[in-house]
Amino acid sequence: MNIKEYLNRIKYKERLSLNFETLQRLQKQHLLCVPFENLDIHYSVPIYLDMDRIYHKIIKNKRGGFCYELNGLFCMLLQEIGFDAKMISVRVYNEKTGDFGEEFDHMAIIVTLEETEYLVDVGFGKFSISPLTLELEVMQSDNCNNYIIEKYDNQYFLVSEIIKNEKEYKYLFSEIERELLEFTEMCKYHQTDSESHFTQNKLSTKLTTHGRITITDTTLKVTQGKDIIVEKIFESQHFEKYVKEWFNVIFSISN
Repeated sequence: MNIKEYLNRIKYKERLSLNFETLQRLQKQHLLCVPFENLDIHYSVPIYLDMDRIYHKIIKNKRGGFCYELNGLFCMLLQEIGFDAKMISVRVYNEKTGDFGEEFDHMAIIVTLEETEYLVDVGFGKFSISPLTLELEVMQSDNCNNYIIEKYDNQYFLVSEIIKNEKEYKYLFSEIERELLEFTEMCKYHQTDSESHFTQNKLSTKLTTHGRITITDTTLKVTQGKDIIVEKIFESQHFEKYVKEWFNVIFSISN
């Protein structure tokens, strides 16, 4: 991995130190510069859990990716810089079923700094833009939204977003360190199974300094805070045009 090339991709210009401030800046810059997207799935380009391929796609081709790609690569960057970072398995809450997904449904990262653990996630779409301390039953804010982490059972922690004093479950996670290839089966499932939400519609979404840009098959939405400032319905054949226009990255659909 070329750390300088990676940092240029996410427009990180600050000094690198093994502290919370650096971790926080790296996470935010990643979210601002690298989209969460599932386009390869819809263009029949297989996604393999191979770091060289993922690096080439995201850093050199200036693409985005989904959780296994984004968090897998970001975890590798953190480790190369010198952070104590590990990949963890996550089970995402499904509002339709009222249950949590299978093991390896999602990947996140835990970083340990001076005996304090932080939950880091750059691959979940709309989520915390700052590392969350693994401190139980304490409200945490990323200056946009509020989150809380609670013990779920003897194995899992539950992270929720607090909206109007109500908990909106996000996912369960454990602290067990995982290897990239352990996510292979679920990575394949999310690319190929009709029940996976990734196979339903094209999606590209990215944090902005004031809100978020989200483009699906036929819809463009730009938010600023809680306000929608652009909302446009377009014909599906114009999807790639809007992705290139609003994300200002090269979306060549290839690895």
